[in-house]
Amino acid sequence: MPSLSFWLLSLLSTSSSVFASPTRTLPRNSGSPFVTASPGGLVANGSKFSFIGTNAYWLPYLNSDDDISNTLANMSASGINVVRTWAFNDVTTIPEAGSWLQLIANGTATINTGPNGLQRLDKLVELAAQQNIHVILSLTNNWNPTADLSASHSPVRRNEVSPTPFPRNFLSNDYGGMDAYVREFSDTKAHDEFYTDQTIRKFFEQYIQAVVSRFVNNPRVLAWELANDPRCNSTLPSSESCNTNTITRWHADIAKFIRSIDPNHLISSGNHGFFCPSCPKLFFNPLPPPQPSSAPGGTRKRTAGGITPSKLLRMITEERRAAPRALDSRDGVKIRGRWMASLIPIAEAKRQTSGVGPAFDGSFGVDSLDILSIPNIDFGSFQLFPDQNSYGTIATQFTPPSVNLNETVQQGIAWIQAQAASAKAVDKPLALIGFGLVTQVNLQSFVPFNATSPVVTPPPQNQKRKSSLGTFGTGVTDQQRDSAYASWLQAGIQAGLSGLSQYQPANGTFVQSSSGAGTLGVSPNDGYGIIGCVIT
Repeated sequence: MPSLSFWLLSLLSTSSSVFASPTRTLPRNSGSPFVTASPGGLVANGSKFSFIGTNAYWLPYLNSDDDISNTLANMSASGINVVRTWAFNDVTTIPEAGSWLQLIANGTATINTGPNGLQRLDKLVELAAQQNIHVILSLTNNWNPTADLSASHSPVRRNEVSPTPFPRNFLSNDYGGMDAYVREFSDTKAHDEFYTDQTIRKFFEQYIQAVVSRFVNNPRVLAWELANDPRCNSTLPSSESCNTNTITRWHADIAKFIRSIDPNHLISSGNHGFFCPSCPKLFFNPLPPPQPSSAPGGTRKRTAGGITPSKLLRMITEERRAAPRALDSRDGVKIRGRWMASLIPIAEAKRQTSGVGPAFDGSFGVDSLDILSIPNIDFGSFQLFPDQNSYGTIATQFTPPSVNLNETVQQGIAWIQAQAASAKAVDKPLALIGFGLVTQVNLQSFVPFNATSPVVTPPPQNQKRKSSLGTFGTGVTDQQRDSAYASWLQAGIQAGLSGLSQYQPANGTFVQSSSGAGTLGVSPNDGYGIIGCVIT
């Protein structure tokens, strides 16, 4: 298997004309050490700032500072200059070992400011600065499944039940997040109460205040990310009232709150990039004021940007011509396979337009164009995970990437291009903050973001492996993954993206140094890991 270093170096060599060449000097904020945003892209110290990044949600919570330092050093040597990670680690009981940042229990929330608390974030940013790496800090997560949501007793943490004896914090969804607040403070236990309940808002803003205020003057933090993949639904269902405006308003409120604390750093959403051309907008103006023309006394013609209903119709027509297929006879957006329905539940009431794919119909409660139009959202962010989401404009049965990889790659390219068009419509930079494909090598490790155990159970002796959910497929080969990644990254570069972040590196086995006795005995790998950043 090629190492992450080899893969990244190959990428950098093919994209050197954009990401590795000397950058032109820009006049905006030329004296600021902080990364800032302009219509032409991100800027740092007066020069265009583009990044090749990676995701390591677990990185601050390695108990050994040496392990964090060595991981960052290996990332830097691979050409990585940005790492995206979790700036939250919510627990319902204080663990016996390891780090935790906030205790949510007994009707209140208690923030841990000690050496195994927020000081872990301090150390990460300090060590990242030594390697000339910037950090994107995400403040909460949409996904936090637990072992039992229906029992009357408190939910059980995933690591406390069989058959999944992973260490605490092994999976990206094992750090608390939105549903940790909802389970504790909401009476209805609807996921979208996180966006509207005032008690939850009070405790979340209390946490934001504690974290953001620590880094106001630290230029190594690239951006605050409001949440990873916010949606109306999660493991917990949504209420009937949740819609795109619910989540857009929440973004506007939280971004404004962060800006009141920290005027120096960029703010991004962290959403998946879902569209809803037909949904009512709170912030996006499809017809901006006429702009001055280069001709004296003239004005430029106003044009509607982003994905409009008419543009979506053309995209649907083009997709049907390119790959004709019969639509399911059911009305509304189609659930993409049985395992997708169980792992990423989609509320039937939220479906908007018959025949339109779920990434374009508002069924997740996300209107990325409207969110990007919020004044305090500085740059766009989106994700690409075809093993867990469908990105076609037409509603069809979910097809695993291993079944039709070419379709997956082409849909990914179209997804990137659509995101770039939306960012251009509001004159803001854009970054692909996470993308991945599950390979055959990683198949038995694959745990979807809304699950607590692998979708493929280990095979009994002398028997073939079996998918517990039936429709996932076999995973792609390493070579197919690398080819797909190269196509998507090249599409991103050509579309003018400011950053591209793979999900995620894997380290084989952690070797704890004498400075710490960590709780993570093996490298976190939820099915997307690429071996390469070895900790020694």
